[in-house]
Amino acid sequence: MRTTTPLRRALITVTATAAVVLTATGSAVAVPVSGTAAAPHATAHSHSALHPVVELAAERLATADLVAAAKWGTDSPIDDPAREQQVLDNVAAQAQQLGADPDEIRVIFRDQIEANKIVQRGLFQRWTDHPDEAPTTKPDLSVVRQEINRVTGALVEAIATTADDRGAVTCRPELLLAALQVRHEDHLDALHTRALARALRSICGS
Repeated sequence: MRTTTPLRRALITVTATAAVVLTATGSAVAVPVSGTAAAPHATAHSHSALHPVVELAAERLATADLVAAAKWGTDSPIDDPAREQQVLDNVAAQAQQLGADPDEIRVIFRDQIEANKIVQRGLFQRWTDHPDEAPTTKPDLSVVRQEINRVTGALVEAIATTADDRGAVTCRPELLLAALQVRHEDHLDALHTRALARALRSICGS
């Protein structure tokens, strides 16, 4: 008797429609960029243990829009090495408190930072090309960073509590499925989908 599991359907969809493939240590994380037919298959089924990790990564990524709006038209650069180092030091310290690997958390959050900058650069380019779409108000960056810190803390906890799942051989297929679900649930556009794929590059440990 032939059976088609949710995981197999997700993998078939990814293979057929994935347009963003980011490679890390010889493995790939792919999230489809175009088309919406795949997502209903993914969301029709229960979430995996990795879904909260992907969901929080996407939530953190959403703050990049606010950061970009706050920086637009100012001399504040997208790259902020001092701030980035502070974030990495903070998540490493939190990881240590939770009994997680600080070095692993640093690597994962370096990906979160780079993903955030993908969105900022993409929005800057969009607003340069289409000035009528540029923000007319500026969020308070200090307030935005409070939200980033909140989501960051929750993401560190989610990563720490899913160590076994992230180290399992099923991690990458489950991560793909979770990414499909979150992409559909959050209605991510191509820019944010590409950035999410970057953010998930180091989630799986195997």
